Amino acid sequence: MKIAVMSDSTSYIPRDLRNKYDIHIVPLSVVFGTESYQEDIDITTEEFYEKLRETNTLPTTSQPSVGAFVDLYKVLANDDYDAVITVHLSSKISGTYQAALAAGEMVEDIEVYAFDSELSALPQGIFALEAAKMAQSNLSPKEIISRLNKLKENMKAYFMVDDLTNLQRGGRLSGAQALVGSLLKIKPILHFVDGEIVPYEKIRTRKKAINKIVDMLEEDVAKGTVEQVVFIHANDESSAKQLESEFKVRHPNIETVISYFGPVIGTHLGEGAIGIAWHHKY
Repeated sequence: MKIAVMSDSTSYIPRDLRNKYDIHIVPLSVVFGTESYQEDIDITTEEFYEKLRETNTLPTTSQPSVGAFVDLYKVLANDDYDAVITVHLSSKISGTYQAALAAGEMVEDIEVYAFDSELSALPQGIFALEAAKMAQSNLSPKEIISRLNKLKENMKAYFMVDDLTNLQRGGRLSGAQALVGSLLKIKPILHFVDGEIVPYEKIRTRKKAINKIVDMLEEDVAKGTVEQVVFIHANDESSAKQLESEFKVRHPNIETVISYFGPVIGTHLGEGAIGIAWHHKY
């Protein structure tokens, strides 16, 4: 069986890895006023943060249309693929996963297996990369989905934002009532629970919030099963690189990756956000 692997642009998989593993990407868009830009096609991450600083109005984001999925499924079917594994950001913060499912009902020549990562950014991308590796090893679609679910159980991701305004205004933050009255005084640590973004802990300063996430990572590293760590930034690469460098001094044998929050996710998190994700062997 010939299996294709897809994801959406919020997975932020490096282009060289997308090419290496032949991962197909459906873009989401960011909208400034009347101008819509497809992520990683019409606007770069650097251009996005420049525009974000210059605008007084928060941009919006939009998911791919069902038709965009149908078109790509048809292309894959014409390329003699029998099935496609398509991996997407959490269905609780975007309708992209549902669009992928709906499009799958509209095509007949290819089997569609949609996977809800219940995350976003490169942690989501790791699922797509793992799926592509398994497809190359000739695992069946059901075996791939089963193993992705096991990986999901072993994935952790925490992030800190400088300002919760964008998340609240965009309706992506659940449990915000726990933070009312404190928004300007704290740097909350957030994480995904059952696909929803919820507060994990309220911390008074940026440095303490990041140190808390690092402490949680170190606790898991001490168990001896952490396989990979991803340091993610919203236009603050120097902070991510410093965190990675300090971690590598302590744990030179654990794989690390620097990644970023691109336009769509950056719209909701805002500039300066920092995330750390890791997964255990599964």
